[in-house]
Amino acid sequence: MKLLLASAAFFVGLLSSSVSASNHQQSTTKITYSSQQLQQLKSGGNTTTAKTGANAFSLPATNLPLSKRLDFSVGNSFFRNPWVQAPATTDARDGLGPLFNTNGCQNCHIKDGRGHPPESNDTNAVSMLVRLSVPAITPQQKQQLIISGVIAEPTYGDQLQDFSLPGAKPEGQIVLSYKEHAVMFTNGDVVMLRTPQLNIEQLNYGAMATDVMLSARIAPPMIGLGLLEQIPESTLVEFAQLQQRQNQGVSGKLNRVWNVQLQQTVVGRFGWKAGQPNLMQQNAAAFNGDVGLTNRLFSKENCSDKQSVCAEMPNGGEYEASDEVLRFVEFYSRHLAVPARRNIVDPEVIKGEQLFNDAGCNSCHRSQIKTAKNPDLPALSEQMINPYTDLLLHDMGVGLADHRPEFLANGQEWRTAPLWGLGYTEEVNGHTNFLHDGRARTVMEAVLWHGGEAQYSRDVVLTFTQPQRQQLLAFLNSL
Repeated sequence: MKLLLASAAFFVGLLSSSVSASNHQQSTTKITYSSQQLQQLKSGGNTTTAKTGANAFSLPATNLPLSKRLDFSVGNSFFRNPWVQAPATTDARDGLGPLFNTNGCQNCHIKDGRGHPPESNDTNAVSMLVRLSVPAITPQQKQQLIISGVIAEPTYGDQLQDFSLPGAKPEGQIVLSYKEHAVMFTNGDVVMLRTPQLNIEQLNYGAMATDVMLSARIAPPMIGLGLLEQIPESTLVEFAQLQQRQNQGVSGKLNRVWNVQLQQTVVGRFGWKAGQPNLMQQNAAAFNGDVGLTNRLFSKENCSDKQSVCAEMPNGGEYEASDEVLRFVEFYSRHLAVPARRNIVDPEVIKGEQLFNDAGCNSCHRSQIKTAKNPDLPALSEQMINPYTDLLLHDMGVGLADHRPEFLANGQEWRTAPLWGLGYTEEVNGHTNFLHDGRARTVMEAVLWHGGEAQYSRDVVLTFTQPQRQQLLAFLNSL
């Protein structure tokens, strides 16, 4: 019996508290949900889609009016289709590079989902990039951190570009290897965890600074971003204050980052360390850093002062990604639907959720959050959502540290990753690589990498029996 058929009925307005779902041509079985279970089904509130399969992350919010679906589709086209070298007859999409990581957003956010580390036979990382920076030493550099959050590596900037246009050379090549170590459960079962060993080879513009800090990052899923953007700042502050009052070793904090449009410091929400304040700036920064496109927010080509290649090669004009393109992509990224939960009445899933809560995982991975009232974004306004994040920074321990600060985030702190859609990863993206650099090959590996503030929860999981571990995974894969 496919329980998701019941939730599909809901989203076309046919579901009440009692739902009928059929399994192909078999007899109809009635499923009765409580009001709480109905709310759990709709991870993204009324934006939630009941459609599954490889395109589960690429659908518009279910409550988005038909009159707005064209804007969504146009935004999708700019997100999906490749950009080309200037000058070109396709002047709406020219200006690529000359240094870049990809020629289109969808190449990293594959099917609007999760990126992955390069495989052993890959010559380029594609859906993973490497952030670069050096420590702030001088008073001027420390003051600069207020606006930039990091001090860029002097030659290669704050991000390595491993592709280039013909006539230019890529900055370098990302090379990954791994060292493994064993983690043992109380009953003696062993899981092997792998630690990435990151190197940059074939540097084409000179040596890097000897004190360079590197951080590999895979592309995160795109679902539900508009809903996260609409969570009130006061709610996030309350989460942090509650954790402080509980005094149980979990003490998240907000990142405070520079808003380019407002020219002031605001709350950070997006990126692995919550280094971007909103989707407009997140998208504009990605166009600039990942695709090599200038725009109103980031008008300088992504070459450092020590690289002449950007000045020497043709460009696509003052703003290669126009304001119109930015607006359409912002609308698209705001309104990507969250897929519905599955199997919520399965006894194993219910037991797994209790184990999740007993281990304290819900202290950071929070559900039942209400978005702000916003008449300008009615589909996202006042939605009760279950993202399983608090959007706060937490110390995750030395094991996951990249030792690279970003605004207020130190080298061991990461934003709590949303868990909604977790169980769809393999069918959407064909892999199960998790965490900021994709080191975890399974959900359980990701759990066992938790340290720092999450050490207690991880240690509780290590005491679980094999059946309990399967129940925990059943719950996580139901999201």
